[in-house]
Amino acid sequence: MWNSFWRSRDRFSLDQLRYLTEQLTKVQIINEVNKGFVIEALRSIAELITYGDQHDPSFFEFFMEKQVMGEFLRVLKLTRTVSVPLQLLQTVSIMVQNLKSEHAIYYMFSNEYINYLITYPFDFRNEELLSYYISFLRTISGKLNKNTVSLLVKTHGDEVVSFPLYVEAIRYAFHEESMIRTAVRAVTLNVYHVGDDSVNRYIASTPHKDYFSNLVSFFRKQSMDLNKLLSDTQLNPGPDSMSAIIAAVDEIEDNLYYFSDVVSAGIPDVGRLITDGIMMILIFPLLLPSLRVMPNNDMQDGASLSLYLLCCILRIVKIKDLANTVAAALFYPSEAFTKSSRGFHSDGVLVQNDCTSSNLSLREVLLAYVSKGNDILVLGSLSVLATLLQTKELDESMLDGLGILPQRKQHKKLLLQALVGEGSGEEELFSSKSSRDGIGNDINVYHKKIKEQYGVSFLPLDAGISPHIHRFQVIDALVSLSCRSNISAEILWDGGWLLRQLLPYSVSEFNSHHLELLKVSYKNYASALVEEARGSWSDLLISVLCDEWRKCKRAMESSSPRKEPNCILLLPWKISSGGKLVPVSIHFATEGRVRGPLSDPSDSCHCRSCSRGVVLCRWKKNA
Repeated sequence: MWNSFWRSRDRFSLDQLRYLTEQLTKVQIINEVNKGFVIEALRSIAELITYGDQHDPSFFEFFMEKQVMGEFLRVLKLTRTVSVPLQLLQTVSIMVQNLKSEHAIYYMFSNEYINYLITYPFDFRNEELLSYYISFLRTISGKLNKNTVSLLVKTHGDEVVSFPLYVEAIRYAFHEESMIRTAVRAVTLNVYHVGDDSVNRYIASTPHKDYFSNLVSFFRKQSMDLNKLLSDTQLNPGPDSMSAIIAAVDEIEDNLYYFSDVVSAGIPDVGRLITDGIMMILIFPLLLPSLRVMPNNDMQDGASLSLYLLCCILRIVKIKDLANTVAAALFYPSEAFTKSSRGFHSDGVLVQNDCTSSNLSLREVLLAYVSKGNDILVLGSLSVLATLLQTKELDESMLDGLGILPQRKQHKKLLLQALVGEGSGEEELFSSKSSRDGIGNDINVYHKKIKEQYGVSFLPLDAGISPHIHRFQVIDALVSLSCRSNISAEILWDGGWLLRQLLPYSVSEFNSHHLELLKVSYKNYASALVEEARGSWSDLLISVLCDEWRKCKRAMESSSPRKEPNCILLLPWKISSGGKLVPVSIHFATEGRVRGPLSDPSDSCHCRSCSRGVVLCRWKKNA
């Protein structure tokens, strides 16, 4: 029989399909002798059915008439080897993926054939078999729509009670192999985007809804692993440290984009589950407690990672409730969220010498980072404020409460109030100072949610204070930053960008004291520049200034900050000329620029202009 398989015959003919099917039905046992024939028959049948779907419908009619799918399942039960199940999964995947006829797809999905394969107890100790199986699930999910999904679920009345494709897929959602995790996510997204109400209720019901909290827990673990990687790299950098950090950061952001894709399916219950998971598993117990004001020391803390993650979450996961709840939480002290966790393990961060976190809200902690923190904390805080400013999902009243509502948005809001005759909108629109004493009901709604839904017993510290005061605090912090000599020029540009977005609110918020500070700072740097011009490289100074001014102007006038959030994490590192990762000390990041900003002693320079960055040193060295 096996020799006759190879006899001459038109490869793409109905006779060939009929012959292969007949021979397959005669197989009663699979062993080393006939294993090769079974594998080749399965492969050839897939090829013939795909050909017939495009050229001759009689091929698939024969396939249905002879119930060849049933023969496939019978053969599967006979085998004790891995190679036959591998080929069978590949055969069905090829057929499903390439069939264009809706009639053919309906047949493949009916009669429980596909569900039988999905729930078959394969031996997944073989990693290759698991990969083929997950690929098979992904292929099936690619054909889902409101009509085909009904063939793969079991219902009781109007409710779905069983959906093997989804249940078996999420079983491997957290597999150690990233390609398997990626394929599983593709399956789930295909399910979510079908838009079937009964399926949506099923995935958001117990126990299947646990998948979403498990996703956030998995993300939390990855975040903690990244924190450890950053700490270990700071203590003992290696040749592959930077690539490892970048790879971990990429995976962090990929996970958040997956959250975003899930939310984009528009399933309200799922959006709430993800919001609650992110708040209760990640932000409240881990990220916010890391934002603390501690006594002066050189530890970088987990604050930089927390600031980075907050930026990424707000930028990528577009959920209105999530954005506003995060913003509302900034009115609380970090101690409000330390009941079950103290955030990323560390010893603290450098900010102020005369205050503690207990009398500062997280909003004030961010401003303290801007005023007194090192480069990393300044960049991280500016990034969070800029991200909040550009988050479209955030209520304008929340921005106003935080003190970062731009003038154009404020005037737009007041103009609308004046047009509809609400309150004192017209009076405030043409007033130099806002007369409102409170922040608004919108913030109170989210504070109530934080208390009742998330169990935070603390009261917000400064939620009842006038937005005018909060705006003054923001402007004051940004002006203080502009006058600092121990922060790199590029980070000062970011602070200038934010200041440019917020000014002018009113005369009272940018006052004479701020103007005097800027004038003193200007005089100091003008004097330093004059002294630098007396040096041996004055002929290059004009070129340097012109080049840097163009960069500064471009950064200040751009529609958004230049840097991506991952710069917060990568700032403490530089690549040396030898291609190795070199840690930049915290002392360098906060104080060491005047005494030599470059890590290589041979590159050190003592020119005063280095207090604003390393650019002049680079030019001087090249000269």
